[in-house]
Amino acid sequence: MNDYFSIRWMDGVVRILDQRYLPEDVVYRDYTQGYEVAGAIREMVIRGAPAIGVAAAYGLALVAWHSKATNSTRMIKEIKNAAAELRKSRPTAVNLFTAIQRVERLAAKGEQLKPDRLKKMVVDEAIKIAEEDAEMNSKIAQNGQVFIPDTANLIHHCNTGALATAGIGTALGVIRLAHEKGKKVHVFVDETRPRLQGARLTSWELKQLGIPHTVIVDGASGYIMEHNKIDACLVGCDRIAANGDVANKIGTYNLALVAAAHGVPFYCVGPTTTIDLSIANGTDIPIEERDEDEITHIGDTRITPEGVSVANPAFDVTPAKYITAIITDRSVAAPPYKISLHKLMNG
Repeated sequence: MNDYFSIRWMDGVVRILDQRYLPEDVVYRDYTQGYEVAGAIREMVIRGAPAIGVAAAYGLALVAWHSKATNSTRMIKEIKNAAAELRKSRPTAVNLFTAIQRVERLAAKGEQLKPDRLKKMVVDEAIKIAEEDAEMNSKIAQNGQVFIPDTANLIHHCNTGALATAGIGTALGVIRLAHEKGKKVHVFVDETRPRLQGARLTSWELKQLGIPHTVIVDGASGYIMEHNKIDACLVGCDRIAANGDVANKIGTYNLALVAAAHGVPFYCVGPTTTIDLSIANGTDIPIEERDEDEITHIGDTRITPEGVSVANPAFDVTPAKYITAIITDRSVAAPPYKISLHKLMNG
Protein backbone atom coordinates (compact mmCIF):
# COMPACT_ATOMS: atom_id res chain seq x y z
CA MET A 1 0.00 0.00 0.00
CA ASN A 2 2.35 2.75 -1.23
CA ASP A 3 -0.43 5.19 -2.15
CA TYR A 4 -1.23 6.38 1.38
CA PHE A 5 -0.95 10.09 2.19
CA SER A 6 -1.07 12.26 5.29
CA ILE A 7 -3.16 15.15 3.98
CA ARG A 8 -4.78 16.28 0.75
CA TRP A 9 -6.80 19.26 -0.51
CA MET A 10 -10.01 18.27 -2.35
CA ASP A 11 -11.85 21.44 -3.46
CA GLY A 12 -13.14 22.76 -0.16
CA VAL A 13 -12.41 19.60 1.82
CA VAL A 14 -9.19 18.68 3.64
CA ARG A 15 -8.77 14.90 3.85
CA ILE A 16 -6.45 13.70 6.63
CA LEU A 17 -5.30 10.21 7.51
CA ASP A 18 -6.21 9.74 11.19
CA GLN A 19 -2.92 8.46 12.57
CA ARG A 20 -4.44 7.62 15.94
CA TYR A 21 -5.94 4.46 14.44
CA LEU A 22 -2.81 3.10 12.79
CA PRO A 23 -1.61 0.41 12.40
CA GLU A 24 -4.91 -1.43 12.88
CA ASP A 25 -7.14 0.74 10.71
CA VAL A 26 -6.56 3.18 7.86
CA VAL A 27 -9.15 5.90 8.45
CA TYR A 28 -9.36 9.12 6.45
CA ARG A 29 -11.35 12.05 7.83
CA ASP A 30 -12.77 15.02 5.94
CA TYR A 31 -12.69 18.55 7.34
CA THR A 32 -14.44 21.65 6.01
CA GLN A 33 -13.74 24.20 8.76
CA GLY A 34 -10.52 25.79 9.91
CA TYR A 35 -11.25 25.19 13.59
CA GLU A 36 -11.74 21.49 12.83
CA VAL A 37 -8.23 21.35 11.37
CA ALA A 38 -6.89 23.09 14.48
CA GLY A 39 -8.52 20.36 16.54
CA ALA A 40 -7.02 17.65 14.33
CA ILE A 41 -3.55 19.11 14.90
CA ARG A 42 -4.06 19.46 18.64
CA GLU A 43 -5.43 15.93 19.01
CA MET A 44 -2.65 14.48 16.82
CA VAL A 45 -4.93 13.18 14.10
CA ILE A 46 -2.09 14.59 12.03
CA ARG A 47 1.44 15.19 13.35
CA GLY A 48 4.95 15.76 12.12
CA ALA A 49 6.31 19.29 11.73
CA PRO A 50 6.01 19.60 7.92
CA ALA A 51 2.53 18.00 7.83
CA ILE A 52 1.35 20.32 10.61
CA GLY A 53 2.48 23.31 8.55
CA VAL A 54 0.59 22.06 5.51
CA ALA A 55 -2.49 21.35 7.63
CA ALA A 56 -2.45 24.88 9.04
CA ALA A 57 -2.24 26.36 5.54
CA TYR A 58 -5.11 24.18 4.39
CA GLY A 59 -7.10 25.19 7.48
CA LEU A 60 -6.88 28.83 6.38
CA ALA A 61 -7.73 27.81 2.82
CA LEU A 62 -10.94 26.24 4.17
CA VAL A 63 -11.85 29.52 5.84
CA ALA A 64 -11.49 31.41 2.56
CA TRP A 65 -13.22 28.70 0.51
CA HIS A 66 -16.33 28.54 2.71
CA SER A 67 -16.48 32.22 3.67
CA LYS A 68 -19.78 34.03 3.13
CA ALA A 69 -18.03 37.40 3.29
CA THR A 70 -19.23 39.95 0.74
CA ASN A 71 -15.95 41.86 0.85
CA SER A 72 -12.30 40.97 1.20
CA THR A 73 -11.82 42.99 4.39
CA ARG A 74 -14.27 40.71 6.16
CA MET A 75 -12.67 37.57 4.71
CA ILE A 76 -9.23 38.70 5.86
CA LYS A 77 -10.60 39.17 9.38
CA GLU A 78 -12.00 35.62 9.30
CA ILE A 79 -8.61 34.31 8.19
CA LYS A 80 -6.85 36.21 11.01
CA ASN A 81 -9.25 34.77 13.60
CA ALA A 82 -8.69 31.24 12.28
CA ALA A 83 -4.94 31.82 12.25
CA ALA A 84 -5.02 32.75 15.94
CA GLU A 85 -6.82 29.49 16.71
CA LEU A 86 -4.43 27.42 14.61
CA ARG A 87 -1.39 28.99 16.29
CA LYS A 88 -2.60 27.67 19.64
CA SER A 89 -2.89 24.08 18.43
CA ARG A 90 0.77 23.06 19.01
CA PRO A 91 3.62 25.37 20.07
CA THR A 92 6.94 23.71 19.18
CA ALA A 93 7.02 23.00 15.43
CA VAL A 94 8.04 26.20 13.63
CA ASN A 95 6.48 25.01 10.33
CA LEU A 96 3.03 25.66 11.80
CA PHE A 97 3.81 29.32 12.39
CA THR A 98 5.69 29.97 9.15
CA ALA A 99 2.88 28.48 7.05
CA ILE A 100 0.24 30.55 8.86
CA GLN A 101 2.31 33.71 8.55
CA ARG A 102 2.87 33.11 4.86
CA VAL A 103 -0.85 32.71 4.09
CA GLU A 104 -1.81 35.64 6.35
CA ARG A 105 0.67 37.98 4.70
CA LEU A 106 -0.58 37.06 1.26
CA ALA A 107 -4.21 37.55 2.29
CA ALA A 108 -3.44 40.95 3.79
CA LYS A 109 -2.25 42.13 0.37
CA GLY A 110 -5.63 41.30 -1.18
CA GLU A 111 -7.87 43.74 0.65
CA GLN A 112 -8.72 45.56 -2.58
CA LEU A 113 -9.56 42.35 -4.44
CA LYS A 114 -12.96 40.80 -4.92
CA PRO A 115 -13.65 37.96 -2.43
CA ASP A 116 -13.54 35.25 -5.11
CA ARG A 117 -10.13 36.42 -6.25
CA LEU A 118 -8.82 36.52 -2.68
CA LYS A 119 -10.20 33.05 -2.03
CA LYS A 120 -8.33 31.67 -5.03
CA MET A 121 -5.09 33.35 -3.90
CA VAL A 122 -5.30 31.82 -0.42
CA VAL A 123 -6.17 28.34 -1.68
CA ASP A 124 -3.43 28.43 -4.32
CA GLU A 125 -0.87 29.48 -1.70
CA ALA A 126 -1.84 26.62 0.63
CA ILE A 127 -1.54 24.12 -2.22
CA LYS A 128 1.83 25.63 -3.12
CA ILE A 129 3.06 25.13 0.46
CA ALA A 130 2.16 21.44 0.24
CA GLU A 131 3.80 21.05 -3.17
CA GLU A 132 6.96 22.75 -1.96
CA ASP A 133 7.14 20.43 1.04
CA ALA A 134 6.91 17.38 -1.23
CA GLU A 135 9.65 18.81 -3.44
CA MET A 136 11.85 19.54 -0.41
CA ASN A 137 11.37 15.94 0.77
CA SER A 138 12.77 14.65 -2.51
CA LYS A 139 15.80 16.95 -2.33
CA ILE A 140 16.43 16.00 1.31
CA ALA A 141 16.39 12.31 0.37
CA GLN A 142 18.95 12.91 -2.37
CA ASN A 143 21.21 15.00 -0.14
CA GLY A 144 21.16 12.31 2.52
CA GLN A 145 22.33 9.45 0.32
CA VAL A 146 26.01 10.24 0.81
CA PHE A 147 25.63 9.23 4.48
CA ILE A 148 24.01 5.83 3.80
CA PRO A 149 26.45 3.04 2.83
CA ASP A 150 25.40 0.31 0.39
CA THR A 151 24.82 -1.98 3.37
CA ALA A 152 23.61 -0.10 6.42
CA ASN A 153 22.17 -0.64 9.88
CA LEU A 154 20.31 2.49 10.97
CA ILE A 155 18.44 3.68 14.05
CA HIS A 156 15.40 5.91 13.64
CA HIS A 157 13.34 7.73 16.28
CA CYS A 158 9.67 8.74 16.12
CA ASN A 159 8.09 9.03 12.64
CA THR A 160 9.41 11.15 9.78
CA GLY A 161 7.90 9.48 6.73
CA ALA A 162 5.06 10.32 4.38
CA LEU A 163 2.74 10.37 7.39
CA ALA A 164 4.66 13.36 8.80
CA THR A 165 4.97 15.37 5.58
CA ALA A 166 3.29 16.11 2.27
CA GLY A 167 5.87 14.01 0.41
CA ILE A 168 8.01 10.92 1.03
CA GLY A 169 9.31 12.13 4.38
CA THR A 170 12.48 13.60 5.85
CA ALA A 171 14.72 11.17 7.77
CA LEU A 172 12.57 8.25 6.68
CA GLY A 173 12.60 9.66 3.16
CA VAL A 174 16.39 9.32 3.14
CA ILE A 175 16.03 5.68 4.20
CA ARG A 176 13.25 5.06 1.69
CA LEU A 177 15.28 6.39 -1.23
CA ALA A 178 18.30 4.34 -0.14
CA HIS A 179 16.12 1.23 -0.25
CA GLU A 180 14.70 2.18 -3.65
CA LYS A 181 18.25 2.64 -4.96
CA GLY A 182 19.01 -0.96 -4.01
CA LYS A 183 20.96 -0.32 -0.83
CA LYS A 184 20.60 -3.05 1.78
CA VAL A 185 19.29 -1.13 4.75
CA HIS A 186 17.95 -2.45 8.03
CA VAL A 187 16.26 -0.03 10.41
CA PHE A 188 16.07 -0.32 14.17
CA VAL A 189 12.90 1.58 15.04
CA ASP A 190 12.55 3.20 18.46
CA GLU A 191 9.00 2.61 19.69
CA THR A 192 8.94 6.29 20.79
CA ARG A 193 7.01 6.55 24.02
CA PRO A 194 4.53 7.71 25.05
CA ARG A 195 2.45 7.78 21.83
CA LEU A 196 4.46 5.06 20.10
CA GLN A 197 4.91 6.83 16.77
CA GLY A 198 7.81 4.53 15.95
CA ALA A 199 6.09 1.26 16.80
CA ARG A 200 2.74 2.27 15.29
CA LEU A 201 3.57 4.60 12.42
CA THR A 202 7.18 4.14 11.29
CA SER A 203 6.91 0.35 11.43
CA TRP A 204 3.64 0.55 9.48
CA GLU A 205 5.24 2.72 6.80
CA LEU A 206 8.33 0.54 6.52
CA LYS A 207 6.13 -2.51 6.17
CA GLN A 208 4.17 -0.86 3.34
CA LEU A 209 7.48 -0.07 1.63
CA GLY A 210 9.04 -3.50 2.17
CA ILE A 211 11.99 -2.13 4.13
CA PRO A 212 13.51 -4.58 6.66
CA HIS A 213 13.27 -3.29 10.22
CA THR A 214 13.20 -4.24 13.88
CA VAL A 215 11.16 -2.40 16.52
CA ILE A 216 12.99 -1.77 19.80
CA VAL A 217 12.05 -0.01 23.04
CA ASP A 218 13.53 3.47 23.41
CA GLY A 219 15.89 2.35 26.15
CA ALA A 220 17.42 -0.44 24.02
CA SER A 221 19.43 1.79 21.68
CA GLY A 222 22.62 1.48 23.77
CA TYR A 223 22.39 -2.31 23.76
CA ILE A 224 21.74 -2.33 19.99
CA MET A 225 24.75 -0.09 19.32
CA GLU A 226 26.94 -2.19 21.57
CA HIS A 227 26.03 -5.48 19.88
CA ASN A 228 25.50 -4.38 16.24
CA LYS A 229 27.46 -2.26 13.80
CA ILE A 230 25.24 0.80 13.51
CA ASP A 231 26.16 3.09 10.65
CA ALA A 232 23.99 6.08 11.57
CA CYS A 233 21.11 7.46 13.61
CA LEU A 234 18.62 9.51 11.60
CA VAL A 235 15.98 11.67 13.26
CA GLY A 236 13.69 14.48 12.24
CA CYS A 237 13.45 17.99 13.65
CA ASP A 238 10.62 20.27 14.70
CA ARG A 239 12.73 23.39 15.14
CA ILE A 240 16.41 24.13 14.58
CA ALA A 241 17.94 27.07 16.44
CA ALA A 242 20.58 29.34 14.93
CA ASN A 243 23.38 27.57 16.83
CA GLY A 244 22.32 24.11 15.60
CA ASP A 245 20.43 22.95 18.70
CA VAL A 246 17.51 20.81 17.55
CA ALA A 247 14.09 20.31 19.12
CA ASN A 248 12.59 16.95 18.21
CA LYS A 249 10.40 14.24 19.68
CA ILE A 250 11.15 13.42 23.31
CA GLY A 251 13.88 10.80 23.50
CA THR A 252 15.97 12.29 20.70
CA TYR A 253 18.44 13.82 23.16
CA ASN A 254 18.87 10.45 24.90
CA LEU A 255 19.54 8.76 21.57
CA ALA A 256 22.11 11.41 20.64
CA LEU A 257 23.99 10.84 23.90
CA VAL A 258 24.07 7.09 23.35
CA ALA A 259 25.23 7.58 19.75
CA ALA A 260 28.04 9.87 20.92
CA ALA A 261 29.12 7.29 23.50
CA HIS A 262 29.41 4.63 20.77
CA GLY A 263 30.90 6.81 18.04
CA VAL A 264 27.80 6.52 15.82
CA PRO A 265 27.09 9.45 13.46
CA PHE A 266 23.92 11.32 14.44
CA TYR A 267 22.03 13.15 11.69
CA CYS A 268 19.08 15.51 12.04
CA VAL A 269 17.03 15.67 8.86
CA GLY A 270 14.45 18.26 7.85
CA PRO A 271 13.39 20.97 5.42
CA THR A 272 14.76 24.49 5.69
CA THR A 273 11.31 25.54 6.95
CA THR A 274 12.27 24.04 10.32
CA ILE A 275 15.30 26.32 10.69
CA ASP A 276 14.51 29.29 12.92
CA LEU A 277 17.40 31.76 12.92
CA SER A 278 15.39 34.05 15.22
CA ILE A 279 15.99 31.52 18.02
CA ALA A 280 19.57 31.85 19.29
CA ASN A 281 19.75 28.44 20.94
CA GLY A 282 17.67 25.54 22.15
CA THR A 283 16.85 27.05 25.54
CA ASP A 284 14.59 29.55 23.76
CA ILE A 285 12.53 26.91 21.95
CA PRO A 286 9.05 26.50 23.52
CA ILE A 287 8.45 22.89 24.56
CA GLU A 288 4.93 21.54 24.47
CA GLU A 289 3.72 19.82 27.64
CA ARG A 290 0.99 17.29 26.86
CA ASP A 291 -1.73 15.62 28.89
CA GLU A 292 -0.59 13.33 31.71
CA ASP A 293 -2.94 10.58 30.48
CA GLU A 294 -0.44 9.83 27.71
CA ILE A 295 1.94 8.66 30.43
CA THR A 296 -0.43 7.19 32.99
CA HIS A 297 -2.45 5.16 30.50
CA ILE A 298 -1.93 2.89 27.53
CA GLY A 299 -5.20 3.15 25.69
CA ASP A 300 -7.86 2.99 28.38
CA THR A 301 -5.68 1.01 30.80
CA ARG A 302 -4.00 2.84 33.68
CA ILE A 303 -0.40 1.75 34.20
CA THR A 304 0.54 4.05 37.10
CA PRO A 305 -0.91 4.46 40.59
CA GLU A 306 -3.64 7.07 41.00
CA GLY A 307 -2.47 10.56 41.85
CA VAL A 308 1.20 10.24 40.89
CA SER A 309 3.09 13.28 39.64
CA VAL A 310 3.63 13.22 35.86
CA ALA A 311 5.83 15.23 33.50
CA ASN A 312 5.05 14.83 29.81
CA PRO A 313 7.19 17.09 27.60
CA ALA A 314 6.46 16.21 23.98
CA PHE A 315 9.91 17.31 22.78
CA ASP A 316 13.47 17.70 23.98
CA VAL A 317 16.41 19.70 22.67
CA THR A 318 19.57 18.01 21.42
CA PRO A 319 22.62 20.28 21.78
CA ALA A 320 24.45 20.99 18.53
CA LYS A 321 27.65 19.36 19.80
CA TYR A 322 26.03 15.93 19.52
CA ILE A 323 24.82 16.40 15.94
CA THR A 324 27.14 15.20 13.17
CA ALA A 325 25.30 17.06 10.39
CA ILE A 326 21.93 18.57 9.57
CA ILE A 327 20.56 17.33 6.25
CA THR A 328 18.20 19.76 4.48
CA ASP A 329 16.71 20.29 1.06
CA ARG A 330 19.24 22.99 0.14
CA SER A 331 22.40 21.28 1.35
CA VAL A 332 24.00 19.66 4.37
CA ALA A 333 25.02 21.88 7.28
CA ALA A 334 28.05 20.84 9.33
CA PRO A 335 29.60 22.31 12.47
CA PRO A 336 30.06 25.11 13.32
CA TYR A 337 26.32 25.53 12.78
CA LYS A 338 26.23 29.24 13.60
CA ILE A 339 28.11 29.72 10.34
CA SER A 340 26.79 26.88 8.16
CA LEU A 341 23.09 27.39 8.96
CA HIS A 342 23.35 31.12 8.29
CA LYS A 343 25.05 30.48 4.95
CA LEU A 344 22.50 27.82 4.08
CA MET A 345 19.54 30.14 4.76
CA ASN A 346 21.08 33.22 3.16
CA GLY A 347 22.56 31.75 0.00
